[in-house]
Amino acid sequence: MDQFLLILEAEHVEHAQPIGEPVFRLKSSRRTVARAAAVVLAGAACAATMTGSAGAIVNGKDSTQRYPSMVSIPVTGADDPTFKGVCGGSLIASRWVLTAAHCVDPSLVTLDGTVRIGSAWKDSGGTVRSVAKTVSHPGYRSGENTGPNRDDIALIRLDRPVAEKPVRLADRPGRPGTPTRILGFGRTGDAPDAPWVFPDRLQELDTRRGAVTDCAPGYADSTRLCTISQTPRAMACNGDSGGPQLQRDRKGRWELIGVTSGPGAPGVPCSEGPGLYTSAPAYAGWIREATGRHG
Repeated sequence: MDQFLLILEAEHVEHAQPIGEPVFRLKSSRRTVARAAAVVLAGAACAATMTGSAGAIVNGKDSTQRYPSMVSIPVTGADDPTFKGVCGGSLIASRWVLTAAHCVDPSLVTLDGTVRIGSAWKDSGGTVRSVAKTVSHPGYRSGENTGPNRDDIALIRLDRPVAEKPVRLADRPGRPGTPTRILGFGRTGDAPDAPWVFPDRLQELDTRRGAVTDCAPGYADSTRLCTISQTPRAMACNGDSGGPQLQRDRKGRWELIGVTSGPGAPGVPCSEGPGLYTSAPAYAGWIREATGRHG
């Protein structure tokens, strides 16, 4: 599959001014999407940074609870200003959002300058803040159509703190088979010629950690998590890129393990999965250093 999130080509992206929302990287006939290789996946399959961008989660369902750390990031196509999309993100501190690097790649998208935190609705509710700065991992590389994105993780600093509760970064992802959940405002359908329609309501999908061998060779590793849907023909897609993959901690609370990056195999529709997620625990050190240096 094409990556769910838009693929960033720059080695390091750091903007002092707000930029447009990112989208999952998914295969699409649209020029903008083709370049980005997709909009954020809403859960991995067809998610941003997969071999075909991810939009809203395909065959997911309306959110069943409140997710105060969920962030929607509106974006515009860098090559096509008429393309209006979205990426996902996770509030990890009162002024910091974690997302996919391809969601803030200026060669793929332009951020519209604001993000919405803590709402189950894409265009209303929650708290709206301006983007003060974006910081992409210096090792970020776009996989284009040759494979997965590398170091596909980025931070967005908000202009002011928010009251919503951040999600805790997990110390480590659960073993293969561990139940997880993905969230997103991405495409809910992945028909090749169908128009891209993004849902107003946040979608969720119950998934599980897959083994490295459940994704195509060379896709999953210690920094990229292979993700399998527990529902037939369902996975993240264009517009889901950057969004969260969650697991329960020992007390039953949600904690963050993954960032929607793209498909877990080349040339596969979002709904057929698997999805590929950047491992948040694997980048905990970089996150601490970057938020401290740019705080």
